[in-house]
Amino acid sequence: MEQTKKILIGGGCFWKHELNMQRLIGVIHTEVGYSGGIIDHPCYKLICTGQTNHAEVVLVHYDQSILKLEDLLYSFFNQHDPTQLNRQGLDVGTQYRSCVFYYDDDDLQVIQKVLEEVKSFNNDETIHTQVAKAQNYWKAEEIHQRYLQKAGQSADKGCEDIIMCYN
Repeated sequence: MEQTKKILIGGGCFWKHELNMQRLIGVIHTEVGYSGGIIDHPCYKLICTGQTNHAEVVLVHYDQSILKLEDLLYSFFNQHDPTQLNRQGLDVGTQYRSCVFYYDDDDLQVIQKVLEEVKSFNNDETIHTQVAKAQNYWKAEEIHQRYLQKAGQSADKGCEDIIMCYN
């Protein structure tokens, strides 16, 4: 019996995280967008100015009877460096911050547990992942949806190919 839940994750370019989530067994649907900002209906050009405080995020719908939130989060944290503040590699700005926005209050305890493990794994360095209750989410422009898959990278469940994120 399907037990669908959803969560918003962000940490650098949303293209990479979307493809990573698409590959996870138990993920039902993904969509990239913007969250955590101060204006309604932002566009990519506007969030890139840093003036809206939105993060690039992936809305992940998953079946919790197949995929535990912990495992989804471990996969997410394996794809970026949460010790970096407002950046991932060459991507710099608040839109690239590490963040987890949850819908279900019961998920907060799981998120906090995983963050403690991530901190320990990173030699107790400060983890800059923003954790907050999901508020407004705005779907990104169609060009950004399944961007890396449309560019030829595999979104097959269980695929372990290296994800190449390019602009």
